[in-house]
Amino acid sequence: MSTVAGRLAELREDFDRSFADPVRRHDDEHVELLTIRAGGRPYALRLSQTSGLHPDRPVTPLPGPQPALLGLAGFAGQVVPVYDLAALLGHPVAERPRWLVLAGGNPPLGLAFHDLDGHVRAANADIVQEANDSDAAGSVRGMVGLPGGVRPIIDVPATRATVHALTGHQVTDQEAAR
Repeated sequence: MSTVAGRLAELREDFDRSFADPVRRHDDEHVELLTIRAGGRPYALRLSQTSGLHPDRPVTPLPGPQPALLGLAGFAGQVVPVYDLAALLGHPVAERPRWLVLAGGNPPLGLAFHDLDGHVRAANADIVQEANDSDAAGSVRGMVGLPGGVRPIIDVPATRATVHALTGHQVTDQEAAR
């Protein structure tokens, strides 16, 4: 019985001490990436630029002039437009994507892709960034060397800007602040 009481006291002390310890910082030397395939090609997404990952999510098709727009999907009572990432990247699309990632930020946006290869943690030193040019066209912003080869990194905010340009949607300051 005394060993249980001792262990409880130890756990209580550890718990109390955790509030006195300084706040832990995220590792600034590494980046978390999702390795994916869109249109049969390998890419990576920064996990920090996403807010959810979903397989086989039902998407209600919408008619319209944008071939990249797959339709709408529901998430916690919110309707989100879903775009085919391969189509946004300019690749021909033969089959419907299986995976869907929610883009971080506002307004809500879903990006669908074909295959999820995995989750990796890469050193910042392994990432080659493109110049910080706000006028740069396209969604790719850098490359990362990983086992199995080099992958382009898709910048989710740049992809959101591509979608907005396709739709003519102007993001208001109020939307961006949400």
